[in-house]
Amino acid sequence: MREIVLDTETTGLDPDSGDRIVEIGAVELLGHVPTGSTYHQYINPERKVPKEAVDVHGLTDDFLRDKPSFGAIAQDFLAFIGDANLVIHNAAFDVKFLNAELRWLALPQIDSGRTVDTLEIARRKFPGSPASLDALCRRFGIDNSKRTLHGALLDSEILAELYLELIGGRQPDLLLATKDEATVATEAGEQWRPGPRPVRLGSRVTPEEEKAHAELVTRLGEGSVWQRLS
Repeated sequence: MREIVLDTETTGLDPDSGDRIVEIGAVELLGHVPTGSTYHQYINPERKVPKEAVDVHGLTDDFLRDKPSFGAIAQDFLAFIGDANLVIHNAAFDVKFLNAELRWLALPQIDSGRTVDTLEIARRKFPGSPASLDALCRRFGIDNSKRTLHGALLDSEILAELYLELIGGRQPDLLLATKDEATVATEAGEQWRPGPRPVRLGSRVTPEEEKAHAELVTRLGEGSVWQRLS
């Protein structure tokens, strides 16, 4: 199964008000595994980039002035994504902008049914918890230290890692060839019982905590439950 993890940067929040795409980044997955194939393009929005947007992604008018328009790169972009499902964080936002750009060029629209929204997945999996890219990186221990500004390709690479974690790990389709002890015992008609750990887990109690507990037990007196257990 081919999937494209995708992100865009824009001049603002609403294409119907004249905002445009200034950057597209995308990462290819096959069977949930990154192939190393990517798409990255800066785009001249043919309008001024507001300071508020520059503060987010750092892409200035001067930087974008010599970059191609969306019309010049549209066919290459469509060829890269093909008919793959699109994995996007807050998919409605990016698809709204992509479809506006495609509509202005009289090109086919992207069907929202082919999108996988990682924001929705995160909110279902962790209800009530922050679901931004940065928050999810902290949750899964993914390094996002290079993300000082939003950047479409870097965000896509980070999102690809997050997506694989959200759907169950970095190799969700991996099937183990060996059987565990419980399965073997069950097939043999035996009742499986857990055995002792080969190495005992170390204590997580600090010396300070042990001292504080001992002082508490002493204050409770000889008739306390803790004294009898000791």
